[in-house]
Amino acid sequence: MTKKNTLSVLMFALIVLFLFNHGATAQSELNIAKMSNYQKLSYRLKFIKNFKRLSMNTTLEDAKFLRIIVECSHARRGIEVGSANGFGAIHLGMGFELNQGKLITIEINPKMVRECRKNIKKMGLKNTVTCIKGDALQVLPKLKGTFDFIFLDANKPDYYKYFKAIEPKLSKGAVIVADNVIRGAALMKDFLDTMENNPNYDMVSFRASDEKKDGMAVIFKIK
Repeated sequence: MTKKNTLSVLMFALIVLFLFNHGATAQSELNIAKMSNYQKLSYRLKFIKNFKRLSMNTTLEDAKFLRIIVECSHARRGIEVGSANGFGAIHLGMGFELNQGKLITIEINPKMVRECRKNIKKMGLKNTVTCIKGDALQVLPKLKGTFDFIFLDANKPDYYKYFKAIEPKLSKGAVIVADNVIRGAALMKDFLDTMENNPNYDMVSFRASDEKKDGMAVIFKIK
């Protein structure tokens, strides 16, 4: 086989592989749309079980906790700061889908944005979850309307800055969940002190999972 023929065969194989993967994704989306609620849940739980988590991802127990918080608080408009590859976003998205709400998740790393969007699509959540590429400190001030749920899981020293950018958009009764507040407490002291001493907010910190022991804070906006 000549070099030219070898390249042609290789190119053909790559095209077939691309079309197969694209078709499989499209078929998967079509199937999700046609699934019953039970079938959809079973599919999603299997997808989550096989999800290739990164070290930066929240733990499975923490992700479940986030989903339940969204569901119990009946949140309708949420923001996640720090998407990574979307493990947290798909759990949050399931909660917002149940509430007929919407989630915006923000990620600065282009590779992670692509992975996040791909996983959102595979979970059938693209109508519920939107992944925005960019620096959260630049994106947050541009968001319109009010929000009733916030999850902070990005650059720890910037938590206070994220909060100040979001605060004018928080509705009464909004819930803020901040990750890594025990292990990373020294890096976000200004944020934690503000939440602890502000009479408009009520905060509790705890370890939701034994896997990482990073700690979470749940903050309630009283007024």
